[in-house]
Amino acid sequence: MGKPLFRRKIYSEILEWKENRSDKYALLIKGARRVGKSTIAEEFAKKEFKSYIMIDFAHTSKAIKDLFDDTYDLDFFFLQLQQLTGTRLFEKESVIIFDEVQLLPKARQAIKYLVADGRYKLFTSDVGLFVTLAFRDKNYTENTIYNKLLSDKLEANLGYVYENVVAQMLVAKGNNLFYYTMESDSSNHLYEIDFLTSVGNKICPIEVKSGNYRGHKSLDVFCDKFRSRICEKYVVHTKDYKRENGISYIPVYMVPFL
Repeated sequence: MGKPLFRRKIYSEILEWKENRSDKYALLIKGARRVGKSTIAEEFAKKEFKSYIMIDFAHTSKAIKDLFDDTYDLDFFFLQLQQLTGTRLFEKESVIIFDEVQLLPKARQAIKYLVADGRYKLFTSDVGLFVTLAFRDKNYTENTIYNKLLSDKLEANLGYVYENVVAQMLVAKGNNLFYYTMESDSSNHLYEIDFLTSVGNKICPIEVKSGNYRGHKSLDVFCDKFRSRICEKYVVHTKDYKRENGISYIPVYMVPFL
């Protein structure tokens, strides 16, 4: 009884991704080994897409692995992938599944570029793993990475790291992870709220800042649009706690107490 219920729940969540977010975000399926992640992903691909390509990095050919030597020209990459697999990809009607991607460092290194690209969200279950992956191609040892991170000397946009930290804290407290995006009326810019929690029938938007915390246009626009539904407003930053203009500015370590 448990397994069919579990499969239905996972399937419905993947379907929600396909219908509402697959045009902008990749999907990460996490879980213990041998619980059926690959099986349900392939089952979903067969039923819900016009075509699919599944790459199992534990058994795939050298030719496919070699494609990841250079992903700069994605048009060429996808053309070669179709030729090597014998599967045609249809724009917005096909899906590509990576299985056992940790076995190919070149493919795993692409995580950094997916994150930096800005069109994708990546939340891993381990911040240490996230940091290591994100800077894997740098000429650093892991100890150097963390020393630079702790001393605020790492040459990178640390927003992704702090968002990961906050995500883990929220999940550990029992929260589901929700975010919100909305288009600007005056430009092509997207406003984005990093996290949403709820208190009763009210919502609490959370914006995460690794640098300048005084600029929070997305939070301001969101709270103006949904002012009747707002309970508390939070900016998570690297400074001390303060409350100003109805916003609670909290250090990262206070997130578990929200």
